Amino acid sequence: QLQASGGGLVQPGGSLTLSCAASGRTFSSSVMGWFRQAPGKEREFVAARGWSVVATYADSVKGRFTISRDFAKNTMYLQMNSLKPEDTAVYYCAAGSSSISRSRDAYGYWGQGTQVTVSS
Repeated sequence: QLQASGGGLVQPGGSLTLSCAASGRTFSSSVMGWFRQAPGKEREFVAARGWSVVATYADSVKGRFTISRDFAKNTMYLQMNSLKPEDTAVYYCAAGSSSISRSRDAYGYWGQGTQVTVSS
């Protein structure tokens, strides 16, 4: 199971850190990632990272968001800086891909989502 947390309301330019805690099994050997879904839009890829330091980001968040993993805690994080109103969405964590992928279909495990709202 995956449990996402850390969402909230933040002003433009602000920062938030999301967490995704895994339980019931370890995902240390698989890729974990973040997706987001804004109202009326499809769920889109945000970032993903495997067991190494190599990570992939959507162009829209590159340079502002950082994905990290704490393998000892079986937890993944998404540090979000310089937030913009267009970052407003429900953020979902995902796991289970055998390689870094931007496709939702590559991930077999999903968290419940956490709302991020960027507004003044």
